[in-house]
Amino acid sequence: MPQSSAEQMRSWKGPAIFSFGFRPFFLFGAIWVIVAMGLWMAVLMGGIDLPSRFDRGSWHAHEFLFGYLGAVLAGFLLTAVPNWTGRLPIVGWRLVGLFAVWCVGRATILFSQQFPPLLAPAIDLAFPIMLGCLILREIVAGKNWRTLIVLALLAVFTLANVLFHYEALVGDYVAQGYGLQVGFDCVPGRSGPVAV
Repeated sequence: MPQSSAEQMRSWKGPAIFSFGFRPFFLFGAIWVIVAMGLWMAVLMGGIDLPSRFDRGSWHAHEFLFGYLGAVLAGFLLTAVPNWTGRLPIVGWRLVGLFAVWCVGRATILFSQQFPPLLAPAIDLAFPIMLGCLILREIVAGKNWRTLIVLALLAVFTLANVLFHYEALVGDYVAQGYGLQVGFDCVPGRSGPVAV
């Protein structure tokens, strides 16, 4: 007999933070935005240089859009999709794995000078791709086809991140590039050009 959401959450014996999708992503997304803002202010005051392949403006833009907002989107989708599809939420080790990929992505982007040029983008992009696959599986299993529009929006957001990385790899100033603009255009309630 299938478990209810509450039974599945109670059966998880690990840390409570991994008993529901919004918990790790909302909490650590908020923590990351504070840490990233502190790093950004230290960079602007000349106290540190970031060990990232991105220039400082591009790192700032990437981490606040694709790092922080990516976590918030994940928390929202992992909470909303089970409600829309009638399926059980993703909890436990699958949630731990997805969260770990997000964390490793943040660290690899920050320290990307230490890695081969394609490694940091590959790790960073693994998170939204894994999230999209989990969401697609739930939508298909729940047969709630109307919610595919949310997956399409996540796909465009992910492609914007791909474009952001591509522009960085070819040497463009990506803080004013197309990847950032398309990423911002995916944000609900946001319109107009981006000025960074």
